[in-house]
Amino acid sequence: MQFLDEASIRVQAGKGGNGCLSFRREKYIAKGGPDGGNGGDGGDIYLIAEPSLNTLIDFRYQPGYKAQNGASGAGRNKTGAAGEHRYIKVPVGTTVVDDETQETLGDLSVAGETLLVAKGGYRGVGNAAFKSSTNRAPRKTTPGKPGEERRLRLQLKLMADVGLLGLPNAGKSTLIGQVSAANPKVADYPFTTLVPSLGVVRVGSDSSFVMADIPGLISGAAEGAGLGAQFLRHLARTRVLLHLVDVLPEDGSDPEENAVAIEAELQQYSGALMERPIWIALSKVDQLEADELQALKTRFAARFPNRPIHCISALGDIGLIELTRALMQALQTYQRRLVEDEAFAQYTEDLQRRISDDVLAHSQKMRAAKRRDEDEDKFDDDDDGDVEVIYVNE
Repeated sequence: MQFLDEASIRVQAGKGGNGCLSFRREKYIAKGGPDGGNGGDGGDIYLIAEPSLNTLIDFRYQPGYKAQNGASGAGRNKTGAAGEHRYIKVPVGTTVVDDETQETLGDLSVAGETLLVAKGGYRGVGNAAFKSSTNRAPRKTTPGKPGEERRLRLQLKLMADVGLLGLPNAGKSTLIGQVSAANPKVADYPFTTLVPSLGVVRVGSDSSFVMADIPGLISGAAEGAGLGAQFLRHLARTRVLLHLVDVLPEDGSDPEENAVAIEAELQQYSGALMERPIWIALSKVDQLEADELQALKTRFAARFPNRPIHCISALGDIGLIELTRALMQALQTYQRRLVEDEAFAQYTEDLQRRISDDVLAHSQKMRAAKRRDEDEDKFDDDDDGDVEVIYVNE
């Protein structure tokens, strides 16, 4: 199945039914009075988080959704039927943004959670409702109100406990393939990973966590270079960021400076995201001698104090058990703190909100830049005049 993590849709709630203009007409009953009923309310549109979905690809082929209109009222004080609500299934982890106002309407992060995105129109009123002691035969009715119409942008953020980041070919896909049942593409060229992937890492018989792999980041990723900026939002929901650093890059670059460059891109993308716990995994350590590895680890410990640093090799099966167990223990401690420490829970909620705001602001910035580029290209195309060629016969 093709992966799609952003989509735009248009939703139209149902129109309210019109009120009825009617008077009672029965044999032997003169001037029976008004009996026009009210219309029914228009149907609402809801989004519902569906755990079986993992992509927004369906919305590419069906971008428009409508709810049922309410039925009009009828004589004998009959009220019209209300329109049926429309429920649209989206993957768990979908953020909903109003594309016109840029307001974040909600965040569907729990399976079965629903979000009202378009309210149905209010019903019209029949003439029976306007009857009074001074107006025995009202001929006034009101029409049903139109339902809300909105253009929404859906953004999917993968639900994962641990998010992998690093340069292309840092070993992220190999790692997730070794410690989980995920089967990402692995090759000896950059940008092998084109879409994010999830893997469930089992630690023991009754403990597990979810790991997310996103395409590799490069310098300038926060401004759109490479593929990273397109998928950085998937790190927004993770509890721990695991930064993989190749200890012996093929281009001869310095691992420490590479790590600094990647985290600078992350800082530019979202300063709040940098407040998440960041672990460092020195990858492919089987390529270094023990003394060289120890010297490199010492450098990283000095550059990134107070951070857990692990030495691993996915292909060599070095340090993987220790890493996954340490991550599992940290995640369990994190969960306990959320339950027991009210201040920590409040801080975590506030942090998630600030990260979401950064992600939305960056998305708006990139979309605005894209529109400017398209406008400039269009202007350049319009500015090209036709060249008239005149042939002179001598």
